[in-house]
Amino acid sequence: MEDCSVNPEAADEADRNRVDSSETGSFLGELHGIPVLLKDTFGTKDKLNTTAGSYALLGSDSEVRRDAGVVEKLRNAGAIILGKASMIEWYEFRSLSGVPNGWCARSGQGVNPYCPSGSPCGSSSGCAISVAANMAAVSLGTETHCSIICPADHNSVVRLKPTVGLTSWAGIIPMTPHWDTVGPICRNVTDAVYMLDVIVGSDPRDEVTTEAAKYIPEGGYKQFLVEDGLKGK
Repeated sequence: MEDCSVNPEAADEADRNRVDSSETGSFLGELHGIPVLLKDTFGTKDKLNTTAGSYALLGSDSEVRRDAGVVEKLRNAGAIILGKASMIEWYEFRSLSGVPNGWCARSGQGVNPYCPSGSPCGSSSGCAISVAANMAAVSLGTETHCSIICPADHNSVVRLKPTVGLTSWAGIIPMTPHWDTVGPICRNVTDAVYMLDVIVGSDPRDEVTTEAAKYIPEGGYKQFLVEDGLKGK
């Protein structure tokens, strides 16, 4: 089964970015031209559906008024929204006991690329599977309870779960505002930190981010990357 739905406008967006950069002589941002997969709960103002893995929402968001807050930040940084990754349907709350990890109605059972008989784990499973299988360089998932941490662990990729409020939840199908957070799933630590730097910050449509933005270090998080940080570990 496929683990993402591809954005039919992705190539056009890439072309526009290339034209913009050639005219200005500079990059649009840290993620200029980088293809990004999103969990199927992020609202996007394009031809992609946002369904939480369910047929119930297929075609229902054709008139989305704007991108989700973090998606807007990604586009402003030059990222290309490649598509939507599969997930456990309705964050697994469709049935707490009857839905296998990684399964959704639209794409079927997500498969761990390193161990097909094993579990791909939490609701951001498609994000982790796609990155592990080199379907995309980076992806963006959500977590309420282990939905970023667990699939990244089971599919052997890197993840960052930001503190609640550090990243905006505006424009994303919610679970609970007390726990919901957005974070990157990538193949290495550097990519995850570059993604984090782009998506954090205040969003007027999510009031929690206003207070949390005060704790973002001046100069961002890339300054804390250490090339040989794992040496001897």
